[in-house]
Amino acid sequence: MSKGLLIVLSGPSGVGKGTVCSALRPRIPNLVYSVSATTRKPRMGEVDGVNYFFKEREEFLSMIENDELLEYAEYVGNFYGTPRDFVEETIASGKDIILEIEVQGALKVKEKFPDGVFIFLTPPSLDELKDRIVGRGTENQATIDHRMSVAVDELELIRHYDYAVVNDEINLACKRIESIIIAEHCKVMK
Repeated sequence: MSKGLLIVLSGPSGVGKGTVCSALRPRIPNLVYSVSATTRKPRMGEVDGVNYFFKEREEFLSMIENDELLEYAEYVGNFYGTPRDFVEETIASGKDIILEIEVQGALKVKEKFPDGVFIFLTPPSLDELKDRIVGRGTENQATIDHRMSVAVDELELIRHYDYAVVNDEINLACKRIESIIIAEHCKVMK
């Protein structure tokens, strides 16, 4: 049995990673979605074990010490990480898995899995990105300013990715990602 693909989708906060992944679900029903652990508090409508594994800080630190995370990062005062076993077991079973993670975490995964497929989701513009973050209505001005500063730095890291997909319209972004996955499965190994 051939191994599955590890697909890493990342980009600046507010670019629409979660929205794009939600739109991909009905389009690619066999794609497995990795659920990240976080110390961030749940947003309205988020469910533990579905959107994230919501952890207390001490519990997350224990996961780090026990090497239970494929990657982890601290972002805007909260920890985010990918449980290692689930990802490795999924790939070994021949299924594709997608990680929706922040840029810091994606670069750590690339160190451990350089053969993964790394996709950077970009906003159409920085102004549009700021409008999306403000539109959430969940952040204060200081956090918005910090997220925008971090986003500018993250955009410079695009050179570490295999593909860039502009999230200008959800349907088009999904089609582009589907095309990347199909192409990767057709790739001649060297």
